[in-house]
Amino acid sequence: MRTFAIVLRQYYLIRGSLSRVIPLFAWVVIDVVLWGFLTRYLNAISASPIDFVRVLLGAALLWDFFTRVMQGVTMAFFEDVWSRNFLNMFASPITLREYVSGLVLSSIMTSLIGLVMMLVVAGVVFGLSLASYGAVIALFLLVLFVFGIAMGIVGSAIVLRLGPAAEWFVWPIPAVVSPFAGVFYPVSTLPVWMQYVSRLLPPSYVFDGLRAIATGRPWSAMSLLWGGGLAVVDLLLACWVFGAVYRYAVRTGLIARYSAESVT
Repeated sequence: MRTFAIVLRQYYLIRGSLSRVIPLFAWVVIDVVLWGFLTRYLNAISASPIDFVRVLLGAALLWDFFTRVMQGVTMAFFEDVWSRNFLNMFASPITLREYVSGLVLSSIMTSLIGLVMMLVVAGVVFGLSLASYGAVIALFLLVLFVFGIAMGIVGSAIVLRLGPAAEWFVWPIPAVVSPFAGVFYPVSTLPVWMQYVSRLLPPSYVFDGLRAIATGRPWSAMSLLWGGGLAVVDLLLACWVFGAVYRYAVRTGLIARYSAESVT
């Protein structure tokens, strides 16, 4: 299938380049180690019964997973942009659906590598196991995965519409979303207007549930179901946006004038 040709291309790119292999491991290890020692320190100086390793390190691990999923899509797309291969790609018989599916499969490949590395480091060094949260952790990861794919497709659409220089609008997306998602604190601590925004973001329901489990409180299955529904809607909207931007780029000739500068 042509979809797997996209994945195979990413595999050969990663396999043949140390500069592409190292980021799959380095940043996730740094994040886990940083948050791991911070949470150990908080446990040591705090009289609170809360286990900060489970609450904060677990949240950091899940947010890193979302970030890797999103960047797995955008990086696969950027490889075609940076190599000036995007126009060649669509001169072939590949369809838009097959291309986007290939980006998603590439993201699965790279994000799973990062997830495994995070689990190994968190478990061996800090004694944190995702199994300690119960089977529901798989649903948390699934919601974050779907939302990460959606954000990756939207980020790719931004670059497709505005040109390669617009990639700098894409890298900060996780940082911009995280305050609204309540990754490390309850959404109730936010100003009211931010709470309205957070309720539209699937990760806010994931991290509410994670904190509830980590602190021994009941979590809401209906709340998580709502978050999962929002993630699916976001994914469908993202695919529609990418398709609309692609058709516009073809119709106006932007796709043929792709360069290192922004196009308008």
